[in-house]
Amino acid sequence: MTLARYLPRLAAALPLLLVAAGCVAPDPARDVAAPPPAAKPSPGLASLTVPPPAAILEPFVFRGSRRSAEQGGVLLGVAPSHTRALTLDGQPVPVDTDGGFLVAFDRDAGPRARLVATVRDGRQVAEEIIVTPGTWRIEQVNAPYRGSAASDADFARRRPAELAQIAAARTMQVQSDGWKQRFRWPVTGRLSGHFGSQRVYQGRPGAYHSGTDIAVPAGTPFVAPADGVVVLAATTPFTLEGHLLIVDHGMGLSSAFLHCQRLDVKVGDIVVQGQALGTVGRTGRATGPHLHWGLKWRDARLDPSKIAGPIGG
Repeated sequence: MTLARYLPRLAAALPLLLVAAGCVAPDPARDVAAPPPAAKPSPGLASLTVPPPAAILEPFVFRGSRRSAEQGGVLLGVAPSHTRALTLDGQPVPVDTDGGFLVAFDRDAGPRARLVATVRDGRQVAEEIIVTPGTWRIEQVNAPYRGSAASDADFARRRPAELAQIAAARTMQVQSDGWKQRFRWPVTGRLSGHFGSQRVYQGRPGAYHSGTDIAVPAGTPFVAPADGVVVLAATTPFTLEGHLLIVDHGMGLSSAFLHCQRLDVKVGDIVVQGQALGTVGRTGRATGPHLHWGLKWRDARLDPSKIAGPIGG
């Protein structure tokens, strides 16, 4: 076979030989490396939210100093912002719309009390209050234990109804801002009986004196120590209190005026500080004309001099 006749056959077989030898040029469209798979986001990171920092809890703010907390005394303060509940030793305490509140301590209150405010988000602010003890006298009173009752039997018969009226008056709910005011004395004169003194009536021990006695002539007018609402006006004298008047100053704080000769206001009357309420007398259990001024916050009996300051001052 001549070379001219062989060359066309060789040209036709050459591609087959190259494929068999593995020498075919690579196909660019086929051999480009595939891109790596995209990274998957970590589950949870996309939905993670960082809570805003909690608001700083404010402390209680008190009028004056906490050292004013003492047996027979009151404590005025302002609760932390957004307080939704306030307690004193676990008992609820009302809070005014401006955050103001009042708590008080009985003549026999313990040495410590715990004030707790629960704010809007459920957190709590606590305050430990030290209650300073008082010093109390013993007073001999030359008057019968049963007061104006004709006998012990008469006293036992009349007294329950009188106590029921007093209890009902103290449960009345009134609106008054008198508790915020600086109290004044209803009348000035000689102090003839001191708050907290142990009383002995003609040799028979009684309860401690729950108020302060001011000796002045019968018929002397007395006035409201602060704004309030009249919740009891005994037109028929009680055995012990005589003509009794109770004025509620709001927030559970009330004034009681005993042994009155005449009452010039009636139940439901709104009174303002300095308004005449009646006249001093000697009705009920009394040895002479005087005004007994008692203060009470809930069940705690308080010393008027710790709220109104020194008499005549």
